[in-house]
Amino acid sequence: MANFICFVSLGPGEPELITLKGWKALQQSDAIFCPATRTKAGDVVSRAAEIVRALQIDEKKIRTFVLPMRKEREEALQVYEQLLRDVKQLHSEGRQVAITAEGDAGFYTSIQYIYGKLEAEQLPIRRIAGIPAFIAAGAAGGLHIVKQEERLVVIPGTATADELDKYLSGNYTIVIMKLSACVDAVHQCIARHPDAEFHYFENVGTPNEYYTSDWDVIGNKSFPYFSLIIIQKA
Repeated sequence: MANFICFVSLGPGEPELITLKGWKALQQSDAIFCPATRTKAGDVVSRAAEIVRALQIDEKKIRTFVLPMRKEREEALQVYEQLLRDVKQLHSEGRQVAITAEGDAGFYTSIQYIYGKLEAEQLPIRRIAGIPAFIAAGAAGGLHIVKQEERLVVIPGTATADELDKYLSGNYTIVIMKLSACVDAVHQCIARHPDAEFHYFENVGTPNEYYTSDWDVIGNKSFPYFSLIIIQKA
């Protein structure tokens, strides 16, 4: 493999859902950077690193970068700037570098910051596609997410109840990612649209995967960070 800086999509969480191309890129890499977070107890956890380990990639290749889970981006940008320096240094030494992302590396991922910086410096980069969580969720729930003339809209957890009303009236299937920021909007939508179908998922592609289409359950849940919902007209 040429000495590209490779952005590897890991898929939604189940190790076997990585593409063969992505797996080969990890095998051929000298250093693999994985996003991580720090728990309240101070432990560093990385779902991306867990996926890489499950693929039987050499542990010595894995390097985590800890991202603060805050809306303020200053600390996160500092982390990304250090990552950028580390990646450029390794690449200048002729090392093969991979940067991982859960789901698809071009779909609602924060590493686009690094991608843009490397691209601006005209460094050789490659992005390997992956399966986003909502596609894996559709398979897990046995859903045809869209069919025939239906339309699909994918939105982040900043959605409002009025937005959801508009999309449902326009014959859209709605996917909302990272639901924790719009709990009230989803609950209002359930109350306003008793004729719609609501398919709720947590931790797709992991041992803790959870799915329900029960309105009463969804209407009384608080949604964790790794959650999504698919809303369809009946």
